[in-house]
Amino acid sequence: MAELFTHVLAGYVIGTLLSWRYDWVTYPFVTVVMVGAALPDLNRIGLVLPADAVAALLGVPFSWTPLHRAGGTLLVVCLGALLVSRQYRRAAVALLFVGAASHYALDFFLYKPSGVTGPLLWPFRTHGFAVEGFYLSSDRWPAVVVTAVAGVVWAVDRRWMRDRETTPPA
Repeated sequence: MAELFTHVLAGYVIGTLLSWRYDWVTYPFVTVVMVGAALPDLNRIGLVLPADAVAALLGVPFSWTPLHRAGGTLLVVCLGALLVSRQYRRAAVALLFVGAASHYALDFFLYKPSGVTGPLLWPFRTHGFAVEGFYLSSDRWPAVVVTAVAGVVWAVDRRWMRDRETTPPA
């Protein structure tokens, strides 16, 4: 679970940094970035509901694996856009993609014994990339580093927002 925690906190950091730059990125939209960062890990539903059980229920071959690919994430984001009010739809879709992109960026640096990443960009690119890798998904240090960065961002944001709210408008 350290990996999911890392992805969500990275989404928090990115969303908060975007909120400093763009006034329209409010705290609910920071949460949207965090959700987007967790979307590719929806393939973990297979731990609770095995693909074989779904295949038997539906009567067709089934796999959760495409949810951890760019095409599956695109599909989930498009379905998620239907849950958002029309006036916020573009912003929500863009920020879900930002969160998902942060997830894939972190996953590209996972160490793989083969030296090649999985086909994360399927169906746009069917082969993985040759990447040395910096960490294993079981390593704890990425979670510690992202937690420290998120703590600093949270403290700065809290201080900056408090100062901004108490300062009378000019």
